[in-house]
Amino acid sequence: MNLVDRFLQYVKFDTQSDELTNMTPSTPGQMIFAEHLKKELEAMGLEEITLDDNGYLMATIPANTDKNVPTIGFIAHLDTSPDMSGRHVSPRIVENYPGGDIVLNAENNIRLSPADFPELEKYVGQDLIVTDGNTLLGADDKAGIAEIITAADYLLHHPEIKHGKIRIAFNPDEEIGKGAHKFDVEHFAADWAYTMDGGECGELEYENFNAAVAKVSFKGRNVHPGYAKHKMINSMRIANQFVIMLPRWETPEHTEGYEGFYHLVSMQGTVEETVLTYIIRDHDRDRFERRKKELEHLARKINHEYPDCCSIEIADQYYNMREKVEPVKYIVDIAEEAMRKIGVTPKVQPIRGGTDGAQLSFKGLPCPNIFAGGLNFHGRYEFVPIQSMEKATELIVEICKSVAECD
Repeated sequence: MNLVDRFLQYVKFDTQSDELTNMTPSTPGQMIFAEHLKKELEAMGLEEITLDDNGYLMATIPANTDKNVPTIGFIAHLDTSPDMSGRHVSPRIVENYPGGDIVLNAENNIRLSPADFPELEKYVGQDLIVTDGNTLLGADDKAGIAEIITAADYLLHHPEIKHGKIRIAFNPDEEIGKGAHKFDVEHFAADWAYTMDGGECGELEYENFNAAVAKVSFKGRNVHPGYAKHKMINSMRIANQFVIMLPRWETPEHTEGYEGFYHLVSMQGTVEETVLTYIIRDHDRDRFERRKKELEHLARKINHEYPDCCSIEIADQYYNMREKVEPVKYIVDIAEEAMRKIGVTPKVQPIRGGTDGAQLSFKGLPCPNIFAGGLNFHGRYEFVPIQSMEKATELIVEICKSVAECD
């Protein structure tokens, strides 16, 4: 089976994760997909294949050289985003994309247009895999899975390419921030690894946000509105007061690059109680800590005006992997040089988000992130150029080869 056939088969598996189930994997479709992949890896002839009860699938491409070579790994996640349906995905290949709008769904007039997504213009003449406008595609991260397995198949059939022991892993629940929680780093037993979970061709990332989630609760007092003067305390109005106390320009829609933000992701309320949920993001650890303190400061200000009205809970989610990767920066340099060898221009940039590699780096497995090729993740406008997937596959092979050639 070739790369494209694998990918088209994989996206048919419904593997959306769900943060509300409190299970691992969070949805049964992920385990069904993992079991399918396990059978495929067994048929290919990989070794040390394990699939645990939590849906973590690992396998080995055995070394074919007597040289002492570090064990490296490649990792991708099984789940797709809960943001949009991943059921009944119906992908289509637009061959030799001529430019202009791509009609995804004529009935509902859903178009993938350069007017909305100007990055499309980079891919004129390439072959694009798109959705039918009703679901996401699942290139995040089934493109990564297809690339890793195709590269493994290639290495097994080309023993003239010398390499050390290669470990591969596919984990559940990355999209809900739990992909690395039960990842057995000791069992994986690699010196370092790469997640194949980035975006467009050339992306290489070893920096990500420090991340936290904040739950801010407001208590009110409800009385008949006709007789409410000096009695009613409207928790929704106080919550709105809290929202506008934060700097309006430090939100996702006004920031880029290394700029951090506060992001209000949900608001649920009545007169008696309102709960705001924020995510806090910043690449710089000190600024990250100051952002958390600012929320706590604003909660105290609210309580000064409305005693015991506001309470806040803040929980860290993950940290910037640069702290753990920079001391072994050569693992980034290897990937960067391998890109150049296959004709890809590296785009080393910070991730404005998180990755399993961040948590794995803090668990002792340094783990930069490499492009898988897809764009517009988590929605109906997601697409992936086949040529980018091919380059990602070629890159995996080149990294394995390069590590074996290092002194």
